[in-house]
Amino acid sequence: MRLVALFALFAASVFSSSVIAAEPAPLKVLLITGGCCHDYPFQTKALQDAAKARNVDIEWTVVNEGGNGTSAKIDLYKNPDWAKGFDVVVHNECFAATTDEDYIRSITKPHFEGTNAVVIHCAMHTYRDAKIDDWRQMLGVTSRRHDHKSNYQVKNAKPEHPAMKDFPKEWTTPSDELYIIEKVWPNTEVLATSVSEKTGDLHPVIWAHTYGKSRVFGTTYGHANETFEDKVFLDVVINGLKWASNK
Repeated sequence: MRLVALFALFAASVFSSSVIAAEPAPLKVLLITGGCCHDYPFQTKALQDAAKARNVDIEWTVVNEGGNGTSAKIDLYKNPDWAKGFDVVVHNECFAATTDEDYIRSITKPHFEGTNAVVIHCAMHTYRDAKIDDWRQMLGVTSRRHDHKSNYQVKNAKPEHPAMKDFPKEWTTPSDELYIIEKVWPNTEVLATSVSEKTGDLHPVIWAHTYGKSRVFGTTYGHANETFEDKVFLDVVINGLKWASNK
């Protein structure tokens, strides 16, 4: 009887382990969005639908605050533990004129301490007017302006990177904005580039970055709804989110 009991206990343990292995916990993702110039409800749903279509199990928390202007300090960041419990924070907001240094550092501090991030399009111009570089250092690039909207050619510079595994050798964007990158910060790996139609200069448009203990994935594209309907764009953002989660 003792052998039977031990076998039953062992079988139950194996079954329990197989269930756990087959059903990993969903990624906990905080999406922060809002501000100037873009259709954030559409973009939010596009990201959620894209993850679901690619069988990426995500538990989303969406914070859309601050109105549609260029300056805001949202209530979320009043809580020093605002990022606690999330695998990744997606920044898809646009508040260029917010300059409060303590406020900005209340956002970058949890990222430096290990909260992973995905940063999209106007996140690069958020806090653009601030004198401190903390946010720009977290992003991995510095940008303060953009070229006109066009269909830009994107070249895959690092096809071996996990975020780029479904990205073609070359891709042409829907009509979107090319951000002018003034500086690439240390620990930033450029994954894809585009060329300015005005100057001929080469600019990073997709990258992976480490900031303190965190992983950061970024892209400067994402202005138009058409971009958020494009399979290649959605592939790379979701793969970048998976990479950033480090799971």
